[in-house]
Amino acid sequence: MERPAAAFIKSEITVRRAALAIAICTVVITVAGGVGIWLLDHKEYPTVGEGLWWSVQTITTVGYGDNVPSRTEGRIIASIIMIAGIGLLSVVTATVTAAFVEGARSRLGRGRDQEIIERLDRIERRLAERDRGSDVVQR
Repeated sequence: MERPAAAFIKSEITVRRAALAIAICTVVITVAGGVGIWLLDHKEYPTVGEGLWWSVQTITTVGYGDNVPSRTEGRIIASIIMIAGIGLLSVVTATVTAAFVEGARSRLGRGRDQEIIERLDRIERRLAERDRGSDVVQR
């Protein structure tokens, strides 16, 4: 029996599946970052809830600045979360844009494919006729 993760990876990529994968990765990074900062710096983040709140602020790029890690380990975690947040925003923006572009393409492309194929066929015939005509002249 195939694992769900393996089946997900092998399946066709769609906007919906990409959004799901992005959401899952974002939640995992956010929770891991919140728990990680709590484990590494109990002084600044005395509860898991405070660690998670800080992680959510960081990954959403809000970062109020009122609570920042001072230890190197915390800053490393913060860097990873910030990069993930920036990546999340970039991917979401690209995904929405791709959906709009694909929608516009499908609306504009309906019925035009056959017209384009016919035009290309006419161009090919004209070029073939021109090539046959230049062969006769050269002989």
